[in-house]
Amino acid sequence: MLTTSEPTAGIHVDQHLAASADDLVAAMAAMPADDPRRPALRARAIEAWLPLARHLARRYAGRGVHDDDLTQTAAVGLIKAVDHFDPERGVAFTGYAIPTVVGEIKRYFRDRTWSVRVPRRLQELRLSISEANSTLTHTLGRSPTVADIAADLDVSEETVLEGLEGARAYQATSLSTPVGTDSGMELADTLGVEDHELELVEIHVALGPALATLPERERRILTLRFYGNLTQVEIADRIGISQMHVSRLLTRALAALRGQLVADRG
Repeated sequence: MLTTSEPTAGIHVDQHLAASADDLVAAMAAMPADDPRRPALRARAIEAWLPLARHLARRYAGRGVHDDDLTQTAAVGLIKAVDHFDPERGVAFTGYAIPTVVGEIKRYFRDRTWSVRVPRRLQELRLSISEANSTLTHTLGRSPTVADIAADLDVSEETVLEGLEGARAYQATSLSTPVGTDSGMELADTLGVEDHELELVEIHVALGPALATLPERERRILTLRFYGNLTQVEIADRIGISQMHVSRLLTRALAALRGQLVADRG
């Protein structure tokens, strides 16, 4: 078994398998781009290194992403590594492929798994804070403070707090989440809704003084029509005048109210 140091720490690759797969990648890289044998060799190289991609994907399991999506993302990273590997740089393929695959997985988490879209800067800051928190917890033997994380990342405490606030957008809370233990309420029950009656408050406040300027009979007609929901015929019978007269009084009263309200606003 072959064990490498960072960035391949914890990755164990069978030596014979690695040598064989390395040969495939090196042979493919040495071929001209238009060589008809290259596509088949590329497919064999990708297939040979797929176990490595799957292994890396499993390291990120249990973080709210389906295993198949992780494996597919890791495979995309592997394909990029195979296509861009240059053996002339003197680096083993694993040393190039592992950070490439891991980078692809991290980009997937960064770009696809946030419940609310936040700036990429905050997404990357969240990852840095998470990694610093894990490292400092181990080295300090306690949970790090905001000041500890800021010093480790060489940023201000305000920047760390901004990153922590942005991290809250990573996962959303369901509106069906119970509130309390015995209340039977859900989170949605505690959220306010738009009250359209608020738009009428100003009119209601101004309407009283405007009505007071009308003659008593016209105020009564308006009250019977709009609060009592009576028809003009019913109002006429109630007051003892003709329906035509009621119509004229309503029209005059409404025009007077409209003019008074407009004057008050002006």
